Amino acid sequence: MATSDKTPELEYDYEALPSNYGLGANMLAGAFAGIAEHSVMYPVDLLKTRMQILNPSAGGLYTGLTNAVSTISRVEGVRTLWKGVSSVIVGAGPAHAVYFGTYEVVKELAGGNIDDGHHPIAAALSGASATIASDALMNPFDVIKQRMQVHGSIHKTITQCAKTVYRTEGLQAFYVSYPTTLCMSVPFTATQFVAYESISKVMNPKNGYDPFTHCMAGGAAGAVAAAITTPLDVIKTVLQTRGLAQNEELRSVRGLFNAAALIKRNFGWSGFLRGMRPRIISTMPSTAICWSSYEMAKAYFKKQLSE
Repeated sequence: MATSDKTPELEYDYEALPSNYGLGANMLAGAFAGIAEHSVMYPVDLLKTRMQILNPSAGGLYTGLTNAVSTISRVEGVRTLWKGVSSVIVGAGPAHAVYFGTYEVVKELAGGNIDDGHHPIAAALSGASATIASDALMNPFDVIKQRMQVHGSIHKTITQCAKTVYRTEGLQAFYVSYPTTLCMSVPFTATQFVAYESISKVMNPKNGYDPFTHCMAGGAAGAVAAAITTPLDVIKTVLQTRGLAQNEELRSVRGLFNAAALIKRNFGWSGFLRGMRPRIISTMPSTAICWSSYEMAKAYFKKQLSE
């Protein structure tokens, strides 16, 4: 019987999950991607949170993105733009490890790696499964992050913030926004993964490692998904920062529909678009960084396995 002279590196396409490519390597690549993504774009995320607050204190009122940057830098100092970043760094690594680990496993089980064809259903299912798993881990860290981001926050460290929230509001405060987060993240991730896979197939039909393709496809996919899910992101911010609100109605808001009604009553339909620009501005490069970092780590591990 004739034997193949192909090297292991050529026996699988880039996007596939080879049999000797372990889940641990996928998770390590995902952790690297998550920390890189959130750390670099953190200041813009802080601006988004500040602009989505419904009833901010007097010093937390901004007329736009540029005004927010200049006001915060002048009054509170440039370092304020990074306040709470430690929560993201601590949570993003494990959460993204679970995220990409789940993505690769579900994608393999759903038949997304069978051939070089396009598999949008497998991509959407993989993305949805990944976000359900990772958000369960990340949600408490996201609550802590936003509590530290708002203007006038008294929280200095993630430990102190976590203890204060738990003592005053109980464990439920860390998960009150989880259903809303899933309502936002599942369509966001499903849309992002389908768009990313689709754009990648068009730009890079050979499925080879191509940093430009991964960067462009990731950024474009993130922008589309961010714009579509902004209303749910506003609701999530209202729920996650309710404990800091001075308005009693805001402090007692309890769920997705209650928060949505409150936003509509106070700000009309335009209230659901608060912070859309900084959300898109932060999401485009962050998803580009995330996918580029993840694919770079994957390429590195696969190269090591082929040697």
